[in-house]
Amino acid sequence: MPAQSKIDMLEKINETIGASKGVFFIDYRGLTVKETEALRRDLRDAGASMKVYKNNLVDIAVKNAGLPDVSDKLKGTIAYVFYENDPVEAAKVIKKHSEALKKIEWVGAIADGQALDAEGAKAYAELASREELMAQLVYVMASPLTGIAQVCAGPARGLATALQAVVDQKNAA
Repeated sequence: MPAQSKIDMLEKINETIGASKGVFFIDYRGLTVKETEALRRDLRDAGASMKVYKNNLVDIAVKNAGLPDVSDKLKGTIAYVFYENDPVEAAKVIKKHSEALKKIEWVGAIADGQALDAEGAKAYAELASREELMAQLVYVMASPLTGIAQVCAGPARGLATALQAVVDQKNAA
């Protein structure tokens, strides 16, 4: 019979997995308390949270949630970064800290219902954020409209230029 503390912890992990859209696995070995606090703060600002749980309990919770099997990735000192909305923002925070500190290693992820290896998880950090994609979409949608407006204004501009030339010619004479 498992201890009540482990049953309670498993319930907490189940709730966390249920409330999140996915999770990144990182090896956080060597981080100081200050570095860990800074990482957690930045992740919180990005709509994510970093938790440290027993790997075997996370494995059970992942299986209970019907998510892909990731038991081969859950070895050693793993921190779990659960994101609520945008995986790109959380991945960018992890990337920023891993490049600055040289202590964080990508292990894998569960994103969009798929198990990812370290390279697949790291690829999310290279994607454009939601805001950047929205700005690109607005630019792409506005470009043809700007062109159409310029084409429509062309004849009127030409007429105005011709009339101004006639006025200038009459004033010169």
